[in-house]
Amino acid sequence: MRLTSNQIQMINLAVHDLAGERATAWLYGSRLDDSRCGGDVDLLVRSSPAIGLMERARIKNRLELELGLPVDVLAAADEGVLSPFVRIAVAQGVRL
Repeated sequence: MRLTSNQIQMINLAVHDLAGERATAWLYGSRLDDSRCGGDVDLLVRSSPAIGLMERARIKNRLELELGLPVDVLAAADEGVLSPFVRIAVAQGVRL
């Protein structure tokens, strides 16, 4: 995983501050591959209920400022039917 412990802490703090203490952050995508370079930070935020577009934008903006990296934020509810893309993110992702 190409994130430092400090970066993981920043991500979790932002997610908890903006999506609630029970929300969880999952990293998926290229940052999981230690052999690659660069790339954005792909995050899945799971909560109940799922966060909306404004909360996603706030998390994205805050993390891009704090991390100095591009961030993509996907959201899904903890329960219920997951879209195919979210299922892939959960299956391949790592909870931070």
